[in-house]
Amino acid sequence: MAELTKDKGAKLADPVGASIDPATQELIARAQRLNIDTVFDRAVQMKPCAIGLQGICCKNCAMGPCRLPLPKGGIDGEDTRKGLCGATANTIAARNFARMVAAGAAAHSDHGRCVAEVFMSAARKETDAYKIKDVNKLLAIAPHFGVATTVEVDGAVQDRNLDEIALEVAEKALNEWGKAEGELDYLKRAPAPLYEKWSKTGVKPRNIDREIVEIMHRTHMGVDQDYKNIVKQCTRASLADGWGGSMIATDLQDVLFGTPYPLQSEANLGVLKEDHVNIIVHGHEPVLSEMIVAMSQKPEIIEYAKSKGAKGIQLGGICCTANEIFQRHGVPQAGTYLQQELAIITGACDAMVVDIQCVFQNLANVAKCFHTKLITTHPIAKMEQENVIHIEFDEHHALEDAEKIVRLAIDNFQNRGSEVMIPQYKASAIGGFSVESVQYHLGGTFRGTYYTLNDNIINGRIRGVAGVVGCNNARTRHNEAHIKVVKELIKNDVIVLTTGCNGIACAMEGLLTPESAAVHCGPGLAEVCETVGIPPVLHMGSCVDNSRLLLAATEVVKAGGLGKDICDLPLAGSAPEWMSEKAISIGHYFVSSGVYTVFGLHLPTSGAPVFHDYLSKEMEKMYGGKWDLEADPIKHAHMMIAHIDRKRKELGIDKARERVLMDMADRQALEG
Repeated sequence: MAELTKDKGAKLADPVGASIDPATQELIARAQRLNIDTVFDRAVQMKPCAIGLQGICCKNCAMGPCRLPLPKGGIDGEDTRKGLCGATANTIAARNFARMVAAGAAAHSDHGRCVAEVFMSAARKETDAYKIKDVNKLLAIAPHFGVATTVEVDGAVQDRNLDEIALEVAEKALNEWGKAEGELDYLKRAPAPLYEKWSKTGVKPRNIDREIVEIMHRTHMGVDQDYKNIVKQCTRASLADGWGGSMIATDLQDVLFGTPYPLQSEANLGVLKEDHVNIIVHGHEPVLSEMIVAMSQKPEIIEYAKSKGAKGIQLGGICCTANEIFQRHGVPQAGTYLQQELAIITGACDAMVVDIQCVFQNLANVAKCFHTKLITTHPIAKMEQENVIHIEFDEHHALEDAEKIVRLAIDNFQNRGSEVMIPQYKASAIGGFSVESVQYHLGGTFRGTYYTLNDNIINGRIRGVAGVVGCNNARTRHNEAHIKVVKELIKNDVIVLTTGCNGIACAMEGLLTPESAAVHCGPGLAEVCETVGIPPVLHMGSCVDNSRLLLAATEVVKAGGLGKDICDLPLAGSAPEWMSEKAISIGHYFVSSGVYTVFGLHLPTSGAPVFHDYLSKEMEKMYGGKWDLEADPIKHAHMMIAHIDRKRKELGIDKARERVLMDMADRQALEG
């Protein structure tokens, strides 16, 4: 075991203060004993820039950076702060915010483009590795692209050939990134009143790439200098993410790999096994990890592992790749974003395979201290360190690439040192609640809608719905805000839909099991969970799968009785420990879709109070959704609950506590 060189006099993180998770605490302490640098220590040693934190530092030209700190005591009266070119604090903050939206939308949408390209290869029969697994999902999404699923022959309607449908869907999907005219096809999946709001305000995305490029143009020095106009383009680009690139990615992944349905697994670093070859997959795109799952299950590969002294192969996931293979295959979730270095520090990780997004460059430095092979796989995501192996993924040779990676990990098992320390902490978890499976569990096989969910909201068993999502952030205690927010919501009868690292945090805490409802939920939600047999926190996938939350909300609107638009619903969104630019894009497309959205920690807008108020007040007038901010997790949850209660009152169901099902006449009366 090598030792990482670092400043031995540097201040170190308190393991208990850094995380609520005991496995994480143990491995932070181990890293410190071994003099290995981790994100938790770096967060103590490096303080954030106070001006950048407020969003009022402009570095968009070489005359800067121009820093516009708030005057002592805040702004009282006219704000006279200006950069060298005269840009105001509002303009600077709006430009910085917009560039975060552009980067976040680009990340999710480029993920979607990659999936669409693989889908095209499968439709053209150019690869044996990928085939259409969910025909029903293909037939369901085809009409949204304007692709017919039937054809008239001699006056009779017949089903079209599936290969023809798949190829046309692939062509239409890929066209969404760069079509020359029109608007995104998926926009009309939104409730009609929301679509009309987008039309009225002129924010319907034209194509995905154009909206991202236009943000970068507008925020170049000397172009758009009206923060309201800049936010308008933010809205276009974020909608191109949520109702475009992300939604297309989710749908095509479901068609290729199967639409998730609930299955059981485990979560936390205790899922690693000392007597197995341990392979960690980390990142966001499932196109390669799906092949690694398939390869690790082949009998000849398992026998090869046994020939090297291992009892088998244990896969585990970090970040959203973890969510992808968890929801479809039950592969254990090894940890969240902040635990990625710690997976290697167990000494039991034989290979860590990374693709794109949220991957620490410091993984290479940590891997030097152990036997772990760190393997990058994506052409746009390499590392400069010499000990990193690059095996570039190609969908035309996907199984060969996966076999090369798995055999490399197996061969490395014999190089493992004797000082293995796997924390003995893991929890059972159930995931895989797609829009379709929630409809099955809460709507019924034959009813085919969200009818039962709506009834339980109307009669008060379920107070409302919360989407709690997002990353970890080393500037706050790992997982604490995630868990406190979620527990406070379910205690107050708010059912939680989760994605991303929040989903993994909830899994680690045991909140993704039906049994947790009796312990943590209010009486109404507990009764529903017990009756239906579901957890109070429904795991809906990776961060790109936040599009499932939009469609779930749309299904609630369609089921009736709770208004005509997403903004009418007793619904709120939350990102308690957000970190990524993707979170800003996600937050903005939720706000622009009518969802009250609360972020923890801070927003990079506080240094421009007028701009901040525009996001938190004026947007609500246009779209029905608004940004809000609260670092304290209990207050954060109660802001969401207060919003849910306001919506219940507006719907006239705030006093509806009788446990009765409503017939259609009752629903129509509510709609009136």
